[in-house]
Amino acid sequence: MWELIQANKRKSLFLFFIMGICLLVLGFFIGGAYAGEDGGFIGLFIAFGIWILMSMLSYFKGESIILMMSKAKKISYNVHPKLFNVVEEMKLAANLPTMPDIYIIPEEAPNAFAVGKKPENCAIAVTAGLLERLNRDELQGVIAHEMSHILNRDVLFMTFSGVLLGSIVFLSHAFLRSMWYGGGRNRFKSKSSKGSGQIQMILIVAAIVMAILAPLMARLLYFAISRKREYLADASAVRLTRYPEGLASALEKISLSSFEMKTASKATAALYIANPLKPKGVRLSNISSTHPPMDERIKILRKISHGANFIDYQNAFTSVKGKQNIIPTSGIRDKKKINIRTSNIANSTSSQVKSTIKSTRDLGDLMRAVNDYMFLACTCGLKIKLPPNFKKDKFNCPRCGRENHVPIAELAAISGMIAGNEKADEIKMKSKTANNTFMYNRIGKRWETFSCPCGSPKQLSPAFNKPSFVCNKCGRRIEIK
Repeated sequence: MWELIQANKRKSLFLFFIMGICLLVLGFFIGGAYAGEDGGFIGLFIAFGIWILMSMLSYFKGESIILMMSKAKKISYNVHPKLFNVVEEMKLAANLPTMPDIYIIPEEAPNAFAVGKKPENCAIAVTAGLLERLNRDELQGVIAHEMSHILNRDVLFMTFSGVLLGSIVFLSHAFLRSMWYGGGRNRFKSKSSKGSGQIQMILIVAAIVMAILAPLMARLLYFAISRKREYLADASAVRLTRYPEGLASALEKISLSSFEMKTASKATAALYIANPLKPKGVRLSNISSTHPPMDERIKILRKISHGANFIDYQNAFTSVKGKQNIIPTSGIRDKKKINIRTSNIANSTSSQVKSTIKSTRDLGDLMRAVNDYMFLACTCGLKIKLPPNFKKDKFNCPRCGRENHVPIAELAAISGMIAGNEKADEIKMKSKTANNTFMYNRIGKRWETFSCPCGSPKQLSPAFNKPSFVCNKCGRRIEIK
């Protein structure tokens, strides 16, 4: 599949220049609309600066921008062990050099995407809704699909194009809004000669046309080039998991979801495994769609029966779509037999399926955990969720009225559990650099409050039984005796 990797690098370069030219032309006409002929060159210069700046941001910070736009939170193993195990399995199957960073998006809509410039520096983000609805085989299929995008260098191409497309859309919308709210052509009326005024009017009309067409042309190019990659990622996922039904079933569940993806935008839509902006019940199979039709992808996956290699996916693709080579030559030549495995989930009966109420509750708990909520259990059995900005050291149980203390020390001990956690990384670094420890002699198994030498108050609950923890303010290790 080396041809695919090289092709994606060429596509990234091609799209970089084409979208850059769109940006420059748009900048020229907008500058001319504001200040006549001379303004066109000023606009061109500004657009060139935006192009260079956004290109550098795309390369060095593109994945961070996309993750921030998606409100994704970086997590550690403790938050969702099953997700970490599945990602690690697929990382080994794909022979990826490093473990991708793992993010959860606190959204009910099931979806996922991958970002990063290269396999050594990448991330996979999944929604809380996806984790709640998929079983292990289905989750494995989705993670394998996203891992394939990383291997095939799709993420480099999509990160570049997503940020550049966003720049074109932003510039166009800013100009059109200024025309609408700024009084239209009177705002740009030339104060020079009649001839110059006519030229400026032409530039204003051209700028309006370009502001409307440039985002459309850039988006069509973006989608037309990127659609094939979804079929290829599906083929690679089948090869990694050796279980096509897992991905097919996951896509089916994702397509049937009616939840709206609130954090998705037109600039990031093509990154997701399924189009997050597709209205329910609308089939987008034309060139303007970010993804191939979902029913076709599912049908192809379910046509695979003889093996899980690329040639088997190509045969299934031909059976559904007709004679069209979707797999590169090196993949077609590899006729090694890869057997399809059986499901990892034995005897999946309806009794094992979660109730709607429990499923909703678990989804809510996961979303709260991602957003740094603390979970405490009262002795009456009620699970209490405290928000991250809860400042009191005690509260009354809403069910039984019993007074509960907030175990500050336990929070410090598990502060690395949620790692969206630049804060947790900072605590770890402080812990490494701290030269001294503080010893606290515990009196008994009861609530005890004391202060770290830095002045930060600490509290031990009756259930706290760890030998030490790290101060979340100064990073000093506090040993308990």
